[in-house]
Amino acid sequence: MTRRDLLKLGALSPAAAHINAAPRRRPNVLFLFADDQRFDTLHGLGNPQIHTPNLDRLAHRGTAFTEAAIMGGTVAAVCAPSRAMLMTGQTLFHVDRSIVRPAASKPAERRPFHLFPELFRQHGYETFSTGKWHNGEPLFARCFTTGENIFFGGMSDHLHVPVADFDPSGRYPADQRHTGGKFSSELFSDSAIRFLAERRRDRPFLAYVSYTAPHDPRMAPREFAHLYPPSKIVLPPNFLPRHPFDNGELEIRDETLAPWPRTPEIVREHIAAYFAMITHLDAQIGRVMCALEDSGETSNTIVVFAGDNGLALGQHGLLGKQNLYEASVRVPLVIAGPGLPKGARSDALCYLYDLFPTLCDLASIPAPDTVEGSSLAPLLHGRSKQVRDSMFFAYKDVQRAVKKDGWKLIRYHVKGQSTTQLFNLRRDPWEMTNLADDPAQVGRLHALDGELRRWTAECERA
Repeated sequence: MTRRDLLKLGALSPAAAHINAAPRRRPNVLFLFADDQRFDTLHGLGNPQIHTPNLDRLAHRGTAFTEAAIMGGTVAAVCAPSRAMLMTGQTLFHVDRSIVRPAASKPAERRPFHLFPELFRQHGYETFSTGKWHNGEPLFARCFTTGENIFFGGMSDHLHVPVADFDPSGRYPADQRHTGGKFSSELFSDSAIRFLAERRRDRPFLAYVSYTAPHDPRMAPREFAHLYPPSKIVLPPNFLPRHPFDNGELEIRDETLAPWPRTPEIVREHIAAYFAMITHLDAQIGRVMCALEDSGETSNTIVVFAGDNGLALGQHGLLGKQNLYEASVRVPLVIAGPGLPKGARSDALCYLYDLFPTLCDLASIPAPDTVEGSSLAPLLHGRSKQVRDSMFFAYKDVQRAVKKDGWKLIRYHVKGQSTTQLFNLRRDPWEMTNLADDPAQVGRLHALDGELRRWTAECERA
């Protein structure tokens, strides 16, 4: 049986933490990005309900960061600021002023920024993109030298995605756009496979393959949907029919995808459809990985898999991502490649925006001083066990949170009402027991409030 056959079967390499051979030339980068895929949706990382053989194999080839997260969102379409943070290496409120909602800020408040594909392009890389962009045509033009089946919107029917092929002028007029002729994950994978087969061979490449799955509408092909009978789905322990209080965003579009009160039956249907979308996506990622192997570049390519945000899907009575619970802010993150550990796990606190300086370090490209993230390379190379000791999260102007030492504080300010939640994540990972009123936690609340104020001052200033 060939290595390609093993990949198609999802065979796992041994999980020993040994090291790949070091690269002999500047490494390629293959970035695989999922839309709305939650942190706990890989079979190989502890979810027995889901089938993800190809992502499992990638995780066993590299390092899985089990505490990776986004900082939150300033708009309901959380994926827009998430992708802006990833691309610039900057924090939430800074990308909000510069990229997501620049018209709502003063010019002096907009920080200068670079985008990581733009930087790699300037350092001689051929930069390719397919799939979802969501940060506007002008920024795409700064980043990429080529592309195919590019989706500039936020969400779409997976069988009728409006796409455009690469336009060197960067204008992408309406009359040059078309509708994709197959399921989105297959469409974008086809484009990535063509690029890997036909690309220039005289310089390294950066390929950004950005899927629209498993974002709704969740409409996986029948053979994948049949893998997940809703009656077999196990409900999350923190399932609730309704959220216990107004969090400031209970009537957003994502929350109207199912009626209130949520029932176990309808939540099982949503989770089953979500898992089916992820397993179909996993199969398409397997095709791309086969193409990389066929190209002969596997041994010199850094492969990153990540998701842009999580999703509640019945947890706490919520369905969407417009909240700061673990299911919505935490994301999958796997990095594999030459000279990097295999079969490793890191529980270091990290953000997606740390990937900009990380990829720069791994490719020996100096990161610009506009980047605010911290490189994960010291973690990958065993020189450090953490890059920060706490994390900050925010959603619009109604939710703020901080996470430190296994504890999480969430503050809500909605329609003149304040609500506080305090969770011991080590004992209560599903965030079910609110300890905010426990007299024994007064000191902890005070300390976490101080950390929240520190992060807020640092991130919200211009």
